[in-house]
Amino acid sequence: MNQSAKSYSPLQVALIGGAIATTATMSVFGFAWTRGVRAALSLQDSPKTIVDQVWQLVNHEYVDGKFNQQDWRATRQSLLNRDYSSREEAYAAIREALQTLGDPYTRFMDPKQFEALTSQTSGEVSGIGIRMEVNDKTQRLTVVEAIENSPALKAGIKAGDEILAIDGKPTLKMKVDDASKLIRGKAGTPISLRLKRSGQNPFELKLNRANIEVPTVRYTLKQEGNRRIGYIRLREFSAHAAEQMQRAIRDLSNKKVDSYVLDLRGNPGGLLQASIEIARMWYDNGGIVKTVDRVGNSEETKANHTALTNRPLAVLVDGNSASASEILTGALKDNKRAVVVGGQTFGKALVQSVHELADGSGLAVTIAHYYTPLGTDINHKGITPDIKLDLTEAQERQLASNPDLIGTRSDPQYARAIAILSGSNFAQSSSNQPSQPMSVRAGDLKF
Repeated sequence: MNQSAKSYSPLQVALIGGAIATTATMSVFGFAWTRGVRAALSLQDSPKTIVDQVWQLVNHEYVDGKFNQQDWRATRQSLLNRDYSSREEAYAAIREALQTLGDPYTRFMDPKQFEALTSQTSGEVSGIGIRMEVNDKTQRLTVVEAIENSPALKAGIKAGDEILAIDGKPTLKMKVDDASKLIRGKAGTPISLRLKRSGQNPFELKLNRANIEVPTVRYTLKQEGNRRIGYIRLREFSAHAAEQMQRAIRDLSNKKVDSYVLDLRGNPGGLLQASIEIARMWYDNGGIVKTVDRVGNSEETKANHTALTNRPLAVLVDGNSASASEILTGALKDNKRAVVVGGQTFGKALVQSVHELADGSGLAVTIAHYYTPLGTDINHKGITPDIKLDLTEAQERQLASNPDLIGTRSDPQYARAIAILSGSNFAQSSSNQPSQPMSVRAGDLKF
C-alpha cells in the first residue's frame, strides 16, 4: 500500500454522492502537499500517524474555515495526547472528532469501507458478472442477469438459473451480499458454480473471474402512440457512466427517436466529472455548475459545443435523486433544455475530495459548495420539478414490487413525461441539429 496520502483528480474521481453516499472531486492542493504530509508522518508507525494525517487534511481543505466554531488546533492536541492500543481505537477517535464539524459528508472510512467506495465509483468489479436475487417463491439464490461481455454470459449462464453452490459451499438461505463476497475476487482466479436450470439436472460450471464494467446506464426505444421515445435510466455517476450515456444517446439517435426521457430517480450521485460530461451531451451553450471554496474562490463549468442531440427531453427525479443527479438536473432545468418531472430532489450541494490514507483507510472532506447555473443554492432544499408529481405509497409499493413497470405507462411519473413530450410545445421540433438546443418553459405547459 502506498504510504502517501493519495488525492484523486477531479477528472478521475469526482464523487458527488447522494443522500448518504459521499461526493468526491479533486483535492485542490494536489500531490505536492500530500507528499509533504507523508514526509512528516513516515517518521512514526503508529495509529497516531493516521490521526494526524486526517487532522492535517481537514485543516487544509475543509470548506468551513471556522470548523463549525470548533477549536480545531485544540482538537489536534487532544487527539495526539491520547494513547491508542489499536487502529480501531484511533479510527473511533477520528470519527468522534469529525462529528464535531456537523457535516455528515466529511467522513472517515476504514480500509474495507474505502475499498468498497473506490470499487463503486470506478464502475468496475472483479468477478463473473451476474446480478442475483433471492427468489420470493423458491427462496433460492437466482441469477437475474448475466452482464454483457462477462465470464458468466460467455459461459452461458442465463437469467433464472439457480445457484446451488459456490466453490462447493451450499447457498441455501445465503444472502445476496454473502454470495457476492464469495463470487468476487482477483481477476484471473478460478471459481466453480453448481447451477440448476429449469427442466435440467444440476450441473457444475467452472469460470475465471475478470474485471467487468458495471452497466449504470440502461436504455430502450419505446413506441408511445405515434412518437418514438428514447428511455434512458442512469443509476449512478460512475467512472464509466459518461461513455455508457454517450453510447445510449448515439444508438437511440440512430434509431430516429423523437424525444428522450432521462430517469434519475433513486440516483444518489457519484462522480462530479461524469455529471459534467453528461450535461455536455445534451446542450451546446450555457453553464453547468459553479463551485465556491472556503475562501470564496469560484469556478464555473460550462457546456462546450459537444451536444449529441437537441431532441426534446424530460427528466424524472425524486427525493433520492441527489448531488451529481441534482447538478445534472439543475443544469438542464436552468438552461431550459429539459422539463423536470417528479418529486423534490434530495438537496445536497456540497463537494468532497477523497483521500487514501497511509494504511489504506480513506477520508472524504467537504471542500466546496456548489450552485446551479442560475446561482440557486439547493442545499437542504433540493430542486423543485417543473411538474411536481409525487407517487403515493401504493404506487411506490407497486413499482418496487414489480420493477418491470418502471418506465412504462403504469409508472405515473413516466406517463406524465410522455404526455408532456407529446404536447404541441415539443412536437413542433423535428430538427436533430445539436447547434439548436430544444427547450420548454414550465409556464408553457398546461397540466
